Amino acid sequence: MRYLLMISADESQVDEVVGEDGVRAFTAWMDDLVERGVILAHEGLRPSRTATTVRVRDNEVLLTDGPYLEVRDQIGGFAIVDVPTLEEAVRIAAAHPACGVGQVEIRPLREP
Repeated sequence: MRYLLMISADESQVDEVVGEDGVRAFTAWMDDLVERGVILAHEGLRPSRTATTVRVRDNEVLLTDGPYLEVRDQIGGFAIVDVPTLEEAVRIAAAHPACGVGQVEIRPLREP
């Protein structure tokens, strides 16, 4: 089954994850998933202040700079993994270095 891992944290704490140790930990995490053949995609996102939110009300397109939700934690990246069980997706998510300062939300993807 394919799962989406949404990686989020307080953007003010991102530097704690991105430092040299964080890069090393992320590389090891990613190398393991590539070696096992379970990672389908992984992308980081630019800061939430660069977001554009689109809404349509009464057939009018409304644009807002920045994220729709005004919350401290923001999605900073995502991964898609293909593993047989939710338990395996949880193990993968728990090993992501961002879990030390943030969290990873797991959602099963709809099958085509």
